[in-house]
Amino acid sequence: QVQLVESGGGLVQVGGSLRLSCAASGIDISRYAMGWYRQAPGKERELVAIIFRWGSTNYADSVKGRFTISRDNAKNTVTLQMNSLKAEDTAVYLCKAEYSSDYYWGQGTQVTVSS
Repeated sequence: QVQLVESGGGLVQVGGSLRLSCAASGIDISRYAMGWYRQAPGKERELVAIIFRWGSTNYADSVKGRFTISRDNAKNTVTLQMNSLKAEDTAVYLCKAEYSSDYYWGQGTQVTVSS
């Protein structure tokens, strides 16, 4: 059974930092592109950052220079370091593993940035 379990969310003030982790089981993430998505109330789910199997990354324009995605294939985990957080970063953050038509989602972790 495949599981992606996110952790590290919480309440933080504007300008603060959080570090999200996604721990995978049942799959070998080295075979997958790993992405962080977020969904705010009343808004569509959007891609925040993705790291491909070979290590290259893409970021949403809104988080470039503030967020960093990384992967540790040996530990089967993906991390999202979030700095200089803004109120508009408030959302549920979800981890996704994807390879071709094969994909898996985590349950998400809430990030709330208070002003």
